[in-house]
Amino acid sequence: MYTDNELTIRPVKTSDLNRLWELIYKEEQPEWKKWDAPYYPHTAMTLEDFLPTGASLVDSKDFWVIEVHNEIRGIVSYYWEHEPSKWLEIGIVFHEPTSWGKGLGTRAMKLWIDHLFSTMPLIRVGYTTWSGNDRMIRVGEKLGMTLEARIRKVRLYNGEYYDSIRMGLLREEWEKIK
Repeated sequence: MYTDNELTIRPVKTSDLNRLWELIYKEEQPEWKKWDAPYYPHTAMTLEDFLPTGASLVDSKDFWVIEVHNEIRGIVSYYWEHEPSKWLEIGIVFHEPTSWGKGLGTRAMKLWIDHLFSTMPLIRVGYTTWSGNDRMIRVGEKLGMTLEARIRKVRLYNGEYYDSIRMGLLREEWEKIK
């Protein structure tokens, strides 16, 4: 568990599964999905369908919850782009608009990056977003990340093409700014 004042990131507990379902899968077209890779489909599911899948998230190393004032508001995650070379990509979602635009994402990502560099032999962490998500790009800039790639006009959303954006941070860069 990592904490910054009222914000905490921690592994998922069984008691969190109902809240995670409510945030992620309860609605057919949740507001957060307009910003989190909206060019990929989202499918709602019943709580009963989610619980078996959700059980695999409990105590997972790669999927944690974000709490604000002891209430789950979002998640942080990672996946291996290429594990043999330690190429890891991270993600974050705050599922409720009331959490957006307050600097919570930057703070949660800072805790997550610190955790990952502290517990894994990583050279770099990074993430991929799209040019329509200005807030996510600003998070990377505030964390000292470098724009490593802009793949132009490859994300089609609502009839408009957007760029795919890759941001990254090396361990030595993190240690200097931390």
